[in-house]
Amino acid sequence: MNWLLNNLTYPNILLLMLLESTVIPVPSELVVAPAAYHAAGGGLNVVLVVLVATIGAAIGATINYVVALYVGRPVIYKFANSKWGKMCLLNQEKVEKSERYFDNHGVAATLTGRLIPGIRHLISIPAGLARMNYWKFLAYTTLGAGAWHTILAALGWYLHSIVPESELNSTIEKYNHYIVLAIVALVLLAVAVLIIRHYRKKSKNKNAQ
Repeated sequence: MNWLLNNLTYPNILLLMLLESTVIPVPSELVVAPAAYHAAGGGLNVVLVVLVATIGAAIGATINYVVALYVGRPVIYKFANSKWGKMCLLNQEKVEKSERYFDNHGVAATLTGRLIPGIRHLISIPAGLARMNYWKFLAYTTLGAGAWHTILAALGWYLHSIVPESELNSTIEKYNHYIVLAIVALVLLAVAVLIIRHYRKKSKNKNAQ
């Protein structure tokens, strides 16, 4: 894992973000932001960094979705409580938390949930358990993952001009507070848009009657 983090090629970025979107504890902040940092120095293309990371996340989320769809809740909980689940920093409480978030926010949770730490990599599980339409799931997941990776890439690009590489990871950790604020703002915006669309659709249906 450390070798992959220290060698951020496009295939490695895709693999790491695939793992991060399943149940493997890979910190996306330490993948996408450093990759964008190197892109600012000419080592990579920042657009491709975001694109590849998002494709990896979509593949990983699809794996979670399919597994949840076919194995069901009891097997998911059993794995979460197992030794292997604990090695992945997983437990039943975390899975239940992601389910509650999905239940409270509906299918849009697969979009907004991708922006919330602790929920982001698990939100595809309740989507699979609920048998959400796959193509809608994939579209929302891709949008959410793309937004998250864009935030991280912007941070990494910005840090290239002010932080030496030896201090990059520690600086990213210091910026976590601002990342969370940006996430909250995006989630609120997404929820507001969805609410407005819902009421507009409801109003049109009422007028058509």
